[in-house]
Amino acid sequence: MKQAEDYSHRFRLAYGMAALAVGALAAGWAIVFAFMQAWSLVVMDGAVVMVAFISFVLAHRHQFSAALLFSQASFFIITIVFCLLFDVPSAAAPRVSHLFLLVLALLGYINYRRENSGLQLGIVGLCLAAFVIFTSTNAVLPFAEPIADHFRLYGSWLNTIIAVIMLCGGVYVMQREFARDLDQAREIKAALTNREFELFYQPQVNETGRLTGAEALLRWKRPGGTYTSPADFIPIAEQAGLMPRIGGWVLTQACKTLAAWQQEEATRGLKLAVNVSVDQFMEADFVDAVLNRIRTLEINPTLLKLELTESMMATDVDAIVGKMRALRAAGITISLDDFGTGYSSLSHLRQLPIHEIKIDRSFVQDAPGNKRNRLLLKSIFDIANMLELSVVAEGIETQEQLLLLKSFGCTAFQGFHFGRPLPLAEFQAQWTTDTSSPLAETA
Repeated sequence: MKQAEDYSHRFRLAYGMAALAVGALAAGWAIVFAFMQAWSLVVMDGAVVMVAFISFVLAHRHQFSAALLFSQASFFIITIVFCLLFDVPSAAAPRVSHLFLLVLALLGYINYRRENSGLQLGIVGLCLAAFVIFTSTNAVLPFAEPIADHFRLYGSWLNTIIAVIMLCGGVYVMQREFARDLDQAREIKAALTNREFELFYQPQVNETGRLTGAEALLRWKRPGGTYTSPADFIPIAEQAGLMPRIGGWVLTQACKTLAAWQQEEATRGLKLAVNVSVDQFMEADFVDAVLNRIRTLEINPTLLKLELTESMMATDVDAIVGKMRALRAAGITISLDDFGTGYSSLSHLRQLPIHEIKIDRSFVQDAPGNKRNRLLLKSIFDIANMLELSVVAEGIETQEQLLLLKSFGCTAFQGFHFGRPLPLAEFQAQWTTDTSSPLAETA
């Protein structure tokens, strides 16, 4: 979304300016402490300047998540050291530097909402725990070098004001993020109502290049005629709990396409793969909903393929396996998507009632020039053969990648090398005009 991109750009710009402001403030204090010949404090402020500069450079290079993690971890350590060595509380002046730990925790939570990271959440927890300790105790190191009380008294006012201003800024940013997410969630709901979603179809071919099926991929056609990628709106839809509704629409449209294909000689045997989100799959009536669509539209269930991600393994495995077995018993193909990037283990592979695994594009793209990736790919095919699982390789963009995968015994392929996702009419016009020979000459 253009609006989301503009917001992200403004957020990065604001973060970069904040990093420069912190660096400038620390540089000013370093000059003051240098006049006082407090060289330990000069070194501390020098470290702050260095962290601020590196964070600014990372943000400027669009490595925003790295900049946030680096600055939070670094400032956490610097704040802890400063509290233990220099900001020693006394009857005349309280300790206030630990207030910046709340700022770091808030910044960490904002970033955690952007990218769910265990490391990010750990930093938030450490900041809050350290804040509680410094608030409740007079923790100090035995070799501390306390700043003079008269100077700390002045600094306590200034640091408290700065910390409060930064907290207010963080709360404002959070409010803007919540408002942005709510606006985008409303847009997505309106898109469902206004029928702005559309399915594109990307071909899946065999080793001869003949079309064997397709994957249905969701696109959002905006009123101006431009398309929005799922990567730009699916995360918001997941947070808003809209994936079961969106997924239900996708499944219905895909089943209607399959029903239409069954009526034509050129498309009668084509399989259609549909992605299913965790939230949609875990709906209590998901299996019944799938089977009802199959019965209503009189679809051959063996031509429907449901692609499930490995992230499902982080939830209720027993419930997932039970639903998979029910779907498999009905004749539906179960595929484990993005294999190698999630939670699956050999134990899970042995336990799951799946028909195939779909190798993630990250393994395919670097394989020709990366020995380790080639060995991993070969191992995946060996394991799949032992478990009697089919393998689909996606993300194929070059002839070199295709030949390598064929040498490993791969017989099912998907990627730009064969064709990009297309609207249904264009897909059928390009791929189903000739049934007497392979439909793709690139293989």
